[in-house]
Amino acid sequence: MDRLMEFIKERRRRIAISLMGVIICAISVGVFKLAALGVDPFQSLMSGLDALIPIDFGTLYVIVNVILLSFSLIADRHNIGIATFINMFLLGYITQFTYDMLRKIFPNPSIVFRFICLFVGIVVICIGSALYMTADLGVSTYDAVAIVISGKWKIGKFKYVRICTDLVCVISGCILFMIAGNPASRIPQIAGVGTIITAFFMGPLIEFFNEKIARPMLKGSNLIPTE
Repeated sequence: MDRLMEFIKERRRRIAISLMGVIICAISVGVFKLAALGVDPFQSLMSGLDALIPIDFGTLYVIVNVILLSFSLIADRHNIGIATFINMFLLGYITQFTYDMLRKIFPNPSIVFRFICLFVGIVVICIGSALYMTADLGVSTYDAVAIVISGKWKIGKFKYVRICTDLVCVISGCILFMIAGNPASRIPQIAGVGTIITAFFMGPLIEFFNEKIARPMLKGSNLIPTE
């Protein structure tokens, strides 16, 4: 019985950490969108789709993730877990809510403020990602694509496959963005300096926050309640 109770407590802790991570990531994407200096590769694709398809961003995010989820369920469902569905159904709507709220508060942000938002967004998304990944309850449907291609299908190492999928997302997002009627001069809003920074710095920052925040939380330190 004691072992069962301990298992339940750990599972609850993992779910709580995963939920917290997804919410933090969603908020950070909203901050990225306000900065308009580039977002991570998958969000570049989503921004292009959002500019082209006239439906709510949260609903669009769910639709795209359902398509990616179908791919993972057919190819390799091992990476799909509770966190995958938390990400699917929460991230898009929280991102849109955050962005709309920030736009009301800061309707015309200066370039200096936008760079501050970019810095905050990078730090926050790395904290959220560290929590989400450390919970180990499944990966996002986008992350699963590269895992399936490299792990299940054995087509190249993960880091190279991930670079390819990221490039496809960024290029596709830019093309869709322009098809929607936006000039090329606005492309840095979805694929700019922020995209480059996330590509080079997210990995080390995620590992830093894994060590300092996520792993202590998972072990049940006093950073969060264990009951």
